[in-house]
Amino acid sequence: MKVSITDYEDYLYDHYKSHGIDTSLFMKLVEEVGEVAEVLNKRDGRKASDSKDLKSQLANELVDVIHYAFAIASLNQINLNDVILEKDKKASNKYRHERNLEQFLLNR
Repeated sequence: MKVSITDYEDYLYDHYKSHGIDTSLFMKLVEEVGEVAEVLNKRDGRKASDSKDLKSQLANELVDVIHYAFAIASLNQINLNDVILEKDKKASNKYRHERNLEQFLLNR
C-alpha cells in the first residue's frame, strides 16, 4: 500500500485536530531530529552502539521526524504537496539542475 502526502496530512489532521498544539508537536519534532543525529553518530562511529540494526533505527527515527513535520503542516493548513513542488522548482532554477521534481514525475 502506498500513502500519498495528502492522505497522510488528512490522517494527521484528523488525529491532532482536537488536541494538537503545534508548539508541542514542534518540541517532539526537535526531539526526534536529535534521535536521528544520535543514530547517525552511532553509525559513523562517533558514539558507542550496542545495536547491530542501526538502519532500522534510523528509518524509525526518520519516520518520526516526518510524522511531526507533517502534523504541524496539517494543523496549519499547509499543502505540502504544492509547497514541495514549488520549492523544488525554485531550487532547480537557482542551482541550475537538469530537471525539477515536476518534470521528473511527468517523465516517469
